[in-house]
Amino acid sequence: MIDLRSDTITKPTPGMLDAMMSAEVGDDVFDGDPTTSLLQNRLAEMFRMDKALFFPSGTMANQVALRIQTNPQDEVICHKHSHIYLYEGGGMAANSQLSPKLLEGDRGRITAETVDASINSDDIHYPKSSLVGIENTMNRGGGSIYSLEEIMKIRKVCDENGLNLHMDGARLFNALVETGENPDEYGPLFDTISICFSKGLGAPIGSVLLMKRELYPKALRVRKMMGGGMRQVGYLAAACLYALDHHIDRLKEDHRRARILGEALSKSQYVQNVLPVDTNIVIVELNGITPADYLETLAKKGVKAVAFGANAVRFVTHLDFGDNDLEIILTLLK
Repeated sequence: MIDLRSDTITKPTPGMLDAMMSAEVGDDVFDGDPTTSLLQNRLAEMFRMDKALFFPSGTMANQVALRIQTNPQDEVICHKHSHIYLYEGGGMAANSQLSPKLLEGDRGRITAETVDASINSDDIHYPKSSLVGIENTMNRGGGSIYSLEEIMKIRKVCDENGLNLHMDGARLFNALVETGENPDEYGPLFDTISICFSKGLGAPIGSVLLMKRELYPKALRVRKMMGGGMRQVGYLAAACLYALDHHIDRLKEDHRRARILGEALSKSQYVQNVLPVDTNIVIVELNGITPADYLETLAKKGVKAVAFGANAVRFVTHLDFGDNDLEIILTLLK
């Protein structure tokens, strides 16, 4: 079975497993885990941010980011398809008593202009606009990428209105290898950035939240409260360090295969449209067949994907999907 449901389904490579088993560890809650500290310090330096903190999941990292930069009854400005709103179980309401201001945008990307127009005035009838959240790459937008220029404009709007800026960077390295931009260009533009290692980077578990220094003590406390304080977590941090050394440049291969797959799917029966393929996500809009029936047909041929709305299906290329797998799917589509 060729599994293209997500890039989260990958297994650790032999080299990653060796790195995990040979990691130096300690108790990260009591007095620190040396391998986890190494990962956190390396990422903070890489992105030119003050502090970094390891989390078991991207959802927890995002939810802590929202919690530490807002107060109850505040409002978060984000796209209507943002992961922090759509796919985190109502966490912004349950964990932080926040309400969302949901914006439209091209393939999931909001703009400085729409952010500026959505900020509430100082009126007791409205929630206080406190935080802007963007997602890069944008999952529901088919792996679309924010331009650095637009991010700078959004930052300017936030500064002028006293708002913080968070990036859900679960697939940020997919954007970086595609644009050729450097991580240190991004860090200074944000108050917090979450990065997930269990997607394209191929680690089994792990996300890191980067942040400004003043946010760190509260992040540490909220992570503990949410159950994210872990013990000998260096075994997982070692996998993330290995990914930084070995799995970033190869993301270009995932993107190449995704584009080839998208081109083939565009000529396939029942596919009405394929969203532009910028990175490793291919979203097809169907015509004349339901996603359930389309997925059932694929599964009978040995391919897994996921429904992505009323008439769409998503395919995600990843570390465990190679050229041989691609050739098999191309043959099936013909």
